[in-house]
Amino acid sequence: MELTDLLTFSTVARLGGITRAAEELNTVQSNVTQRIKALEAEIGTALFERHSRGMSLTGAGRRLLPYAQRMAALSREAVLAARDDGEPKGPLSIGSMETTAAVRLPTLLAEFHRRYPAVRLTLRTAPTADLVAAVLDGSLDGAFVAGPIEHAELSATSAFTEELVLVTAQRWKSLAALRAGTSESGPTALVFRTGCTYRQRLEQVFTEFGWPSAARFELGTLDGMVGCVAADMGVTLLPRAVVERDHVQRDINIHKLNPKHAQVETLFIQRRSAHQYSPLQGLVACLGGDDRVIAA
Repeated sequence: MELTDLLTFSTVARLGGITRAAEELNTVQSNVTQRIKALEAEIGTALFERHSRGMSLTGAGRRLLPYAQRMAALSREAVLAARDDGEPKGPLSIGSMETTAAVRLPTLLAEFHRRYPAVRLTLRTAPTADLVAAVLDGSLDGAFVAGPIEHAELSATSAFTEELVLVTAQRWKSLAALRAGTSESGPTALVFRTGCTYRQRLEQVFTEFGWPSAARFELGTLDGMVGCVAADMGVTLLPRAVVERDHVQRDINIHKLNPKHAQVETLFIQRRSAHQYSPLQGLVACLGGDDRVIAA
């Protein structure tokens, strides 16, 4: 079984199609198709179901995927460990929630680049659940996620503490006015996709307010989220640091919440068993936090 075939397989599985996988792997579509067919022939069963929307895993594909991910991650880790001479350089792939990337990371990453200019950093934004999965399967070296996270294979560094606030259009001057001025089911909840911790918190707030059946509307970007709130399409939950930026706050109102809903810690997570190579250690050093193990 060729490692390149397994890497190609896991990339197609993650992206859901040949075209996007070929683009990420910097190859042509025919090469991706050939490797998938070769792997299916070797195993003796189909790994994907082909349909008009792309490709999805068969039962055999789902069973193979975690092994393929671990083998690809271990191969990458082996190369990085062999090249690591203690001087931070080479690739570093990290992930972040979009809100953290927008507000907290620019200063941090600028300092990291100043200290370690030879590191080639890439950043992927996604919800917390997706980031945790990517760190566990080795496709990310580490990620900034919303805590708490309970997993025996992860260690974490406390990065930031956020205060979450309910964000509404300007016409809602208070939570009391919002509750009195909306329908019985409540306002529309503007949320990121499933797996976002802030979405889960907002749903808890809505349940406490008596709005468990409120409509949900998913948005993919932070700017789109704030713009829809300003247009009075609905309300959302975001870190205060995000919405207190001057160019944002002019069009919205911010409402303080009960501390049990408002306080959330942003953690930088990494696999506890992974090689702690120099670029990763350098990033943790820039955080200045105390590393600690999160156990299940």
